[in-house]
Amino acid sequence: MTPDYSLESRAHSLGFARIAGVDEVGRGPLAGPVTAAAVVLDPLNIPAGLNDSKKLTAKARAALARLIWDTADVSLGHASVAEIDAHNILRASHLAMVRALSGLRCAPDHILIDGNMIPQGLTIPAQCVIKGDGKSVSIAAASIVAKIARDAIMVDLAQQFPGYGWETNMGYGAKKHLAALQSLGVTPHHRCSFKPIHNILYQDKNVKP
Repeated sequence: MTPDYSLESRAHSLGFARIAGVDEVGRGPLAGPVTAAAVVLDPLNIPAGLNDSKKLTAKARAALARLIWDTADVSLGHASVAEIDAHNILRASHLAMVRALSGLRCAPDHILIDGNMIPQGLTIPAQCVIKGDGKSVSIAAASIVAKIARDAIMVDLAQQFPGYGWETNMGYGAKKHLAALQSLGVTPHHRCSFKPIHNILYQDKNVKP
């Protein structure tokens, strides 16, 4: 199954004019921010080939991201590692989504959100769509833009903190990343509230004298 415009068309039939798709990337990694994107597609100029970003090759994602930025109203939002640790990853993801929506050139009047929970504080009518990046082209577009943006952040951080493999694992708990945590230690960009990082930081306290 590939995403289509049926959810957007249904919203249009109910009188809504600007439908935004929202998705985030980066809930699972041990390092780096969580990034969300909001996209309002032009119904008359929807890029061909939109799909869940995870189902696309890197080359296809990059090409589609350029088309999305060229043809749609697009905005990004981020929540920092400090915010992830201060709140939790779900709340931080929702903060990133709200920030992405607030950055659109024109406010949407209806939102399609990937997942099963509407972020707190939204005053715009919204609909949750489970596995939405495989159902709605607007959410799929948001998933592509968000992944491209976050991957670029992690590649940049990899240059500043070499050895963890962030340029390829994007901060996820891959073997190279976990080995580097043991040999190089924890960086300011690691999520201290996540169990593997928490255990490393506080392992000395767990060692009996």
